Amino acid sequence: MVLRASPFPNGFVAGLHAIGWALIVPCFWYLDRVIAVCKSTTKEKRERQEEECYLHPLKVFFGSIFFFLFFLLTAPLAFLGFLLWAPLQACRRPFSYHRVEPTSAERETNRGFEQTGKASFTFASANLCLLPDSLARFNNLGHTQRRAYEIGKRIAESVVRPNVIITVESPSSCGPVSPSDSIIPRACSDTDGGLEGQSQPTGEPTESSASSDDAEEPLTEPSSSQLNYNENSNKQGQPGRKSPAALFSQRTCQQDEEPWEVSPSFPANIDILCLEEVFDKRAAMKLTNTLKPLFGHILHDVGVYACQPPCRCSAFKFFNSGLFMASRFPVLEAQYHWFPNSRGEDALAAKGLLATKVLIGQNQKQKKVVGYFNCTHLHAPEGEGKIRCDQLDMVTRWIGEFQAAHKQPDEEVVFDVLCGDFNFDNCSPDDVLEQNHSLFEEYRDPCRAEAGKEKPWVIGTLLEQPSLYEEDVNSPETLQRTLVSEETRKQYISPPVPKKGVPLVYPEPGQPWIGRRIDYILYRETSISKLCRTELEEVTFISQLAGLTDHIPVGLKLKVSMNADYEDE
Repeated sequence: MVLRASPFPNGFVAGLHAIGWALIVPCFWYLDRVIAVCKSTTKEKRERQEEECYLHPLKVFFGSIFFFLFFLLTAPLAFLGFLLWAPLQACRRPFSYHRVEPTSAERETNRGFEQTGKASFTFASANLCLLPDSLARFNNLGHTQRRAYEIGKRIAESVVRPNVIITVESPSSCGPVSPSDSIIPRACSDTDGGLEGQSQPTGEPTESSASSDDAEEPLTEPSSSQLNYNENSNKQGQPGRKSPAALFSQRTCQQDEEPWEVSPSFPANIDILCLEEVFDKRAAMKLTNTLKPLFGHILHDVGVYACQPPCRCSAFKFFNSGLFMASRFPVLEAQYHWFPNSRGEDALAAKGLLATKVLIGQNQKQKKVVGYFNCTHLHAPEGEGKIRCDQLDMVTRWIGEFQAAHKQPDEEVVFDVLCGDFNFDNCSPDDVLEQNHSLFEEYRDPCRAEAGKEKPWVIGTLLEQPSLYEEDVNSPETLQRTLVSEETRKQYISPPVPKKGVPLVYPEPGQPWIGRRIDYILYRETSISKLCRTELEEVTFISQLAGLTDHIPVGLKLKVSMNADYEDE
């Protein structure tokens, strides 16, 4: 079954909704500018040091008056638009689906299982803080529309970059180095430029030179010259691998070490991308337009609005969930649930769970091969672990119900992934309740040693907001250098949160310092086909969005092999 593109049942209802929203937007934009003109980021403050001291107060004074007057003038139109827009939310499906028509079936599905019985799947997750500009500034991030365009462009450049293999022959190396790649064909569309799939080069390995020009102007300068060599290790159980010195890695090779890397680029050939906090609709469309040549299937504007449940005033949702999913595989089924227990400012947004089922292709027995991909964003305020635990209970239940409802006897499930911003970490004493949730008994967290203890190579994913534009973290290359150095990253990664009233002693003697890791990619093996064997190939911490968000994106690569020597039951 193919999902319809519009979230509304017919064109008439969609047209009414468009008219109502068009009446609301001007008023909303002027209100946004009233706040934004009064709130500066640390980067803007630094740039103003060369201006005359009286210029900024004048801009704030006259700018706020100008935008406020237009806000008042457009308020009556916005009220009429609201009266038209709000009731229509009762018949709105909680997401929009963008689908690019493929030129052939092979471009939309993966033929790897049919030919070899094995394939690698790459996933990535990132919190982008694409709020309305005024609200994003409270996180020390401005210019939401420009950031959305630059983020989409950087991701696109990484996804289509050539795959190279580098052999390092030196006493300090542990073997050959290869970047994040995928053994499955790249699914691209001819739309907007006709990007074709990338092939493995067969000549001499090459390296691209890293560009640091965007360190000064990350919102305007392209990142077309990112590093093409990533630090990888061999598969689990084999000796690790070390990249060239330019990667600045200091970890050692160990037999029992997970394959991990700190990379200045997103993994090449990402199969499914999950983004959080894409609350702004215009920003979501910029991301969609940039990524659609690479990902033929995009779910955006995920969530509910207005009174929820409909026709009841128990909770009014001003913002959607912020979830955004881009997949190169067709989405067969999708279901969204919102959390009914949110409180405070989080209750203004429809945070929840997006569960999807995607079509991978066929196996060697001509049975349909599918995968489950789930993304979520949990309650944010610190000290409210009980709310997050209740939400994890809902996530577990909703995923189970979704898979039970859509499971077909003629299908083979090859992956079951859950990712998103969980807003708790595995090292803070204040997050003990969430760390011991039963979800982690079902889903495997490759970064987790045990409840409350991370593996020694984990670095954390939450950046300190006041220092986002410091020289050590304002470009992909400098942020990468900072993250691999334990002493340096202490200054820029958020530290663990102590339990209220209890002094924090951290880290324990002889243990590494690890910052807050609140962005997760988990995978489950008990729910996939018993014919499949999953192997962790790579965990990636990504520095490419330096200066564009206050989170560090994460990536996960899984290799799935299906046993062809079996009899159908």
